[in-house]
Amino acid sequence: MVYQGHFGTYTITERDRAEVTVYRSGLLVAALSFAVGTLLFFWQGATPVVLQSLTYLYGIFSIALGISLLTIHIYLIPLHRLLQIFWGLGTMSAIIIGFQADVPLASYIYNHPQTIFGIGFTFASLTGIYFKEGFCFHRLETQILTPIVPVLLLGHLTGVMSPQLEQILLGVWTMAFLIFAIRKFPQDVPSDIGDKSVFDYLKQQRASS
Repeated sequence: MVYQGHFGTYTITERDRAEVTVYRSGLLVAALSFAVGTLLFFWQGATPVVLQSLTYLYGIFSIALGISLLTIHIYLIPLHRLLQIFWGLGTMSAIIIGFQADVPLASYIYNHPQTIFGIGFTFASLTGIYFKEGFCFHRLETQILTPIVPVLLLGHLTGVMSPQLEQILLGVWTMAFLIFAIRKFPQDVPSDIGDKSVFDYLKQQRASS
């Protein structure tokens, strides 16, 4: 099928559709692993088994998020690359902390809020996805998610939030993230790809500069 874009016509290829499916699947896996971790924590508390499980679940979450960041369609290439760099910095921080700490990753990060300066980059990249989706599709859950992530992380970093408020915000984050990821699948594929004529135009501009 041929679509009319701002700078001309374009077609949606099977590769485009596959990338959208991978992008959405990555978000769903990330949201599910995040939700399972939150549920375990709320149900069992910070037991050794739960804390160790959170390390593995965070690994799944991070890998799935990285895959989504590889396949997301964003017009501004510098912004796309910045989100990927943020994910890389956050992932490296988590790996370094995980190898150096003598306690599970979640426990160390919670008790050493300054580690958010490193691992927080991963959540900055996730917030970038929320912002992009909220800007493009104006869905309520993404408009909630965009501010709630930095508010929760900065609140914990500065120590101004009570544990009870942090748990409430974590619960809201988890539910909104799941709703967001699930609602992506019925969405039509072309809307996630965007106007490919814009991508082509920007590519031509870069080639001629």
